[in-house]
Amino acid sequence: MPVLHKQIDAEAGAASDGGRRPTVVAAPISASPELSDRPRRRTFTARDKLRILAATDRAAETGGIGATLRREGVYSSTLCDWRRQRDAGALGALSPAKRGPKTTEPNPLVAEVAVLQKNVADLTRSLARAEAIIAVQKKLADLLGIPMTPNGGVP
Repeated sequence: MPVLHKQIDAEAGAASDGGRRPTVVAAPISASPELSDRPRRRTFTARDKLRILAATDRAAETGGIGATLRREGVYSSTLCDWRRQRDAGALGALSPAKRGPKTTEPNPLVAEVAVLQKNVADLTRSLARAEAIIAVQKKLADLLGIPMTPNGGVP
């Protein structure tokens, strides 16, 4: 049986595979040593905020405020918040605040309330015992026929 050798043509091969060619995948870009692995939120100091506010206040030409905001990378809503804080006289409020749940100051009366509640519980138990003892004494006096005075004492 004779062996037939087919000549492989690049165009014929591409046509027979449906026109698909091997895909070349670029090598992954190595991480820059200057960039951190985790992104960090930008914070502005009070001095930076006042500088940006002053620059936007000085921008008189059309589009000057927008150009300042684009240059500084600040949104207009952030600028409005900073202006509101500045106008309220809260220069300290312009300094960046710590994010996350706020911690509450411990109430100094909490410890005193706990002690008083414990005292009330102890006194309530003592009162219940005393009332039980008095009830038993009354029953015993009735059984023995000992007369009781109106204030609860024996004559």
